[in-house]
Amino acid sequence: MQTEVVTGNRDGRHGGGSGHGAGAGDHGGSGHGGSGHGDARHGDGTHASPAFYWIIGGILTVITAVEVAIFYIPALDAVLVPSLLVLSAGKFLLVVMFFMHLKFDSRVFSGVFLAGLVLAMFMTVALVVLYHVLPAYDFMG
Repeated sequence: MQTEVVTGNRDGRHGGGSGHGAGAGDHGGSGHGGSGHGDARHGDGTHASPAFYWIIGGILTVITAVEVAIFYIPALDAVLVPSLLVLSAGKFLLVVMFFMHLKFDSRVFSGVFLAGLVLAMFMTVALVVLYHVLPAYDFMG
């Protein structure tokens, strides 16, 4: 007995709507096998292969090595913080998109994650302004 796995796509369609049934050669949306249905570039809502995650891990390792190298190069002191922020943001995006599976899940999950992220960033900026910027001004006189 074979069961069909239905996966939601970003455009609201569900598995099986593109003429690919749950026949003997179908992988049921598991994303494994050589048919290309689970390829990360396919964009059909399925997850990438383990090899793709190893590639992402390698990219994260290279970015981390670049961050460490930048820290120890004295000539880059003037651009140290912006460089590290950009590289860290790139690593953050890779981890969120692939290891948290937001790239392959419904946009609702991405929206919930981004709402929390925006709220956290707002709170961080508000606290910095409240406790470090505003005390520098003398409002009473």
